[in-house]
Amino acid sequence: MMHKPIRIQQLSLTFPHKTCFEDFSTEIHHGNRIAIIGRNGSGKSSLLNLLCGTIAATSGQIIIPEDVSIGYIAQVIKDFSIQSGGERVNSALTEALSLNPNILLLDEPTNHLDQRNRRNILRWLAHFSGTLLIVSHDVELLRQSVNSFWHIDQGQIQIFTGNFDDYQQARNMQRLKLETSLHALKRQQKALHHSLMQEQQRAAGSKTKGAKSIEQRKWPTIVSRAKAGRSQETSGRKKAAIFDKKQTLLAELAELNLPEIIIPKFQITTTPQNQQILSISQGAIGYSADTMLLQDIYLSITANSRVALLGDNGSGKSTLLKAIMGATFVRRSGEWSLPKLNAIGYLDQHYQTLSTTDTVLTSISGLMTNHSHIEIRRHLADFLFRSKEEVNAPISQLSGGEKARLSLAHIAAQTPELLLLDEVTNNLDLETRQHMIEVLKHYPGALIVIAHDMDFLDAIAIEDYYEIGEGRIYRR
Repeated sequence: MMHKPIRIQQLSLTFPHKTCFEDFSTEIHHGNRIAIIGRNGSGKSSLLNLLCGTIAATSGQIIIPEDVSIGYIAQVIKDFSIQSGGERVNSALTEALSLNPNILLLDEPTNHLDQRNRRNILRWLAHFSGTLLIVSHDVELLRQSVNSFWHIDQGQIQIFTGNFDDYQQARNMQRLKLETSLHALKRQQKALHHSLMQEQQRAAGSKTKGAKSIEQRKWPTIVSRAKAGRSQETSGRKKAAIFDKKQTLLAELAELNLPEIIIPKFQITTTPQNQQILSISQGAIGYSADTMLLQDIYLSITANSRVALLGDNGSGKSTLLKAIMGATFVRRSGEWSLPKLNAIGYLDQHYQTLSTTDTVLTSISGLMTNHSHIEIRRHLADFLFRSKEEVNAPISQLSGGEKARLSLAHIAAQTPELLLLDEVTNNLDLETRQHMIEVLKHYPGALIVIAHDMDFLDAIAIEDYYEIGEGRIYRR
């Protein structure tokens, strides 16, 4: 059933500690398929809640016509209940559809879903004939399911029309324009500084010359005072004009918010590329001798291997990673040749390797014991921890994106021979996801990755795919 346009007028949402967005006006028409994107904590889920009416705006209004019926699917939080992520999303979807909505609001609908359930929901969204507003960082979903983007950034919402690649191109063009402006402004700033120095030298020289002329009685006293006064006045005006222009430039520079790029530097002892570092033959794993979760495991990893483990949730992928790390609660049988534990790195979506009693600085200092304080600060700066407040922040107070960056800084500081990744892109915003990709693309060791995000796996140059299902593992 079609609906009349929803009108959003000068909408603002602010909290005591931050402004999410201000003065946003637009219309939502029937059949729009909108992705709401932005950094974690920017206000995306709150915007969905404003549309649902579960929270109130700071100012402005949303005018919803009577013929609008809204279905809302909240973000599924991973837990250890009986229901899987897929079952909970399907249950929420069934409940939302029972209202016969013509508008669906979805908050990270593919989080924690295995590939089978991801495919199901992507197929379903492709056939939904109503209006969609989706909060998501899932690139595959963004490519397939939406045709416009609301990007929340720096307290404003920008609207981009087109598909995901159009949006990316527009963002890249915007970045290029900003970089050009930034370069031009910095050139002007340098020129202004030079002009100011010249004017100060000229004014000082003129003052000295004037004083000398008066002393030697080359100028009549009255004329001398008038000349000196005019010279000072001219110099003051020039200095004021230069200072005003400089302040304007500084304000413009402060407004240019370029997305940060991480260029990692790894520290690793080079291992011959084709040297085998892990071998499993006739392997089996489980939590008791009676019920083995996986059997007939054959896996060989060399120093330059890039491997993805695919399969439904609960099939045994994470258990295999735990077995490789030597977890005592996982039973192993067969022949296992593994790297030493200190040569294995592990990273998951909850950043369990980070100690919440540490600060950013102390956590890295413990890994870089042979480095100076300046070198450690430089390393943290590579991962965008730059200010005194950022490096001294307790890990317990970091956002998900900051924890992701710090975990990557750990890997670069003490680079393991083998890195195990378990669903690391869940809950990451697009910017942090790109940081993750940049670091992993350049990671010099071997990778074993659990992920359902095929765009991410392609971006980090995964070469070998293993499918896990029905108690077996086989190469695709």
